[in-house]
Amino acid sequence: MISLRRIDHVSLRVRDVEEASRRWSAQFGLAVRERDGRRARLACDDEPYCLELLAAEAPGVEHVAYELRRSCTLEEAGRHFEGLGVPYEEHAGGLRVADPEGNRVLVLPYREPRERWVSHARAATDQIVGHPRRLGHVNFLTGRLSEGVEFYTRALGMRITDWLGEGGVWFHINADHHVMALVDKGYSHFHHLAFDVVDIGQMRVALDHLGRHGRWLGWGPVRHGIGGNIASYVRIVEEECFVELYCDMEQLEADHEVRRWPDNRFSSNTWGPLPPRSYFRFDEAAVASERESLEMLGHPLKEEVSS
Repeated sequence: MISLRRIDHVSLRVRDVEEASRRWSAQFGLAVRERDGRRARLACDDEPYCLELLAAEAPGVEHVAYELRRSCTLEEAGRHFEGLGVPYEEHAGGLRVADPEGNRVLVLPYREPRERWVSHARAATDQIVGHPRRLGHVNFLTGRLSEGVEFYTRALGMRITDWLGEGGVWFHINADHHVMALVDKGYSHFHHLAFDVVDIGQMRVALDHLGRHGRWLGWGPVRHGIGGNIASYVRIVEEECFVELYCDMEQLEADHEVRRWPDNRFSSNTWGPLPPRSYFRFDEAAVASERESLEMLGHPLKEEVSS
């Protein structure tokens, strides 16, 4: 069997590593751990890193990495993949596999933490005041939901937390309500990575700061029914994704039973509106619609034309 402990990092492809690392640091309060022309690694708190930026011609997600529990070795994870017939390769000190839509997942061995004290009692390193507490989860849009569920539960050992009707599923590996989610939109795309902030007060400060940098919200602040978290979704045009800032996520009981939520407004946002159509799109028309709030001005977003 395989047993994951936590999400380790997200690796994104960027056109300019120097520019992207300065931007993520200045706008989201991430500390730059290392940087050269090919790669940059940034951290929320005193972890080795939670975000990796890799030089590439086109933006997108390179992989999402998870750390194994102390009780599960990398060799055991490899035998688990072999037993299921899941192809894997050694990569960056771990094992890399791909989900049914080609999204890469890197499984890393357990790493002993630098210190075991609670975060506010540990000696500071190079954290920036106001930084997020940690990378918490990721979300993918999918066109192959049932196959994705099979892969993430059987191959990676994640457990289902909740369903949203028949069109979305949330997975957990520890007490957090979810470490990743899949939402069926008929195609595959990395939707967001999420940073945990202390509370809605820190979120307010962060959003004011991001607004001064020209960022805007695709949706939020909202209070999710599923997960219970307060969340704000910041559009990242450059890497074609969102960053979610969140707090107050539901913590699960050890004997949690899977729930199926009705696919309605309340399940998505107990405070009010569903997201605009642009929230699930990354084309130029969707970005322009959000940036200028065109739908609110009476200009509906047209259907995306497939190429």
